[in-house]
Amino acid sequence: MKRLRISSISYLNTAPLMWDFEHGDAGKDFEISYTVPSLCAAALHEGSSDIGIIPAAAYATIPDLSILPGVAIASRRAVRSILLVSKVALSEISSVALDSSSLTSVALIKILFQRLWKSAPAFSSEAPQLEQMLAHHDAALLIGDPALRVDRSRFRTYDLAEEWIGFTGKPFVFAFWAVRYPSLANLTTNLDLAAVFQRSRDHGLLPVNREKIAKAWAPKVGISESAVRSYLSHNIDYELDSACLDGLRLFYRHAEECKIFPKAPKLNFLETSQRIAG
Repeated sequence: MKRLRISSISYLNTAPLMWDFEHGDAGKDFEISYTVPSLCAAALHEGSSDIGIIPAAAYATIPDLSILPGVAIASRRAVRSILLVSKVALSEISSVALDSSSLTSVALIKILFQRLWKSAPAFSSEAPQLEQMLAHHDAALLIGDPALRVDRSRFRTYDLAEEWIGFTGKPFVFAFWAVRYPSLANLTTNLDLAAVFQRSRDHGLLPVNREKIAKAWAPKVGISESAVRSYLSHNIDYELDSACLDGLRLFYRHAEECKIFPKAPKLNFLETSQRIAG
């Protein structure tokens, strides 16, 4: 039987989602690889993966995808790991280096500059190295683990989730699991995919397992165990509920109106009870 290929993101915030695949029995049914968000989306687009933790922005441009319900990387408050880091006041920013690892946060920051901050700086994509980014730009967008390491005492920082929530009153959804329709057509198995991924998230968020994640990831990220625990418990929200879906649809509308996406996509979901069978 052909195993499904999962492309996941190599950041701390995906660790709870991958718990059963790395520590339980779920891994036996899948081939797993790790990369950055933009390349995770590329793997799904080109068909080198069957399921991906896809950036919300990528869903608007990749055809034939179905969202696995209930699970997301989202935020209902400051997220801490998606930052605009600036040498100058917000009103003085004329150039921004964009983290090349990002898709969704790039779209979000363009929306915020256009709709909230009423400014039009020049943007360029660069590797996520803060000092180099700021050497030739007023500000830099950093995402993921590098953003968690930023010394905020040295710079002006703006948390993009916090800015979005203040602007719209809605949560922000950064990523969610999606599966390719063509991949499903060629598989013979009996997996309830939605249940598998929801269960892995639930197990990863158990206090005992969050503690294990904190111990393992603190030295990798370069922050304290207590900072990891706080981040996973308070800053990241892993539910794709109705409020998050409202925020996601609003993000797509803004992106279409700002001409970042050609069209706001329709949200297509894999049914919770749907099993993959040949």
